[in-house]
Amino acid sequence: MPTAILAIIHAGLAAAWVGGMAYSLFVVQPKLKRYFGPDAAGREALTTVIASGNRWKVVGLIVVIALSGVGLLVLGGGRWWIHAVKGALLLGATGIFWYVSWKHWPARVFATAAEVPVLQRRLIVLATTMLGLAGLAFALGVVATRL
Repeated sequence: MPTAILAIIHAGLAAAWVGGMAYSLFVVQPKLKRYFGPDAAGREALTTVIASGNRWKVVGLIVVIALSGVGLLVLGGGRWWIHAVKGALLLGATGIFWYVSWKHWPARVFATAAEVPVLQRRLIVLATTMLGLAGLAFALGVVATRL
């Protein structure tokens, strides 16, 4: 029973993180772009409001995903290689999240109007990469249940 509860927590939070990133990247960001049109300053202002206060929530989410993954490995053993790959993917996604949160985002907040478009394009690449890494880790977790 503890393994099942831990698996639900692990998979549920991983799905929430992947789903939240996908929703932001493929739904919210394009709608903001269409809604604000040429008003880049308005778009940046609302994007800042939406992003504000989420950093530590995501850090907590990542920590619980990692710890529950370690717990599942200890309780269930087996197939260490797939857990190692998932861990490396999570570490990569976490590194990108760290960069975006503590380097990219402050630079974007204080950027000039000319710098913002470059930073917006860079964020799309970073967010897409982070989503790909986390999504692949999630998919490997599903595959691991079938091996």
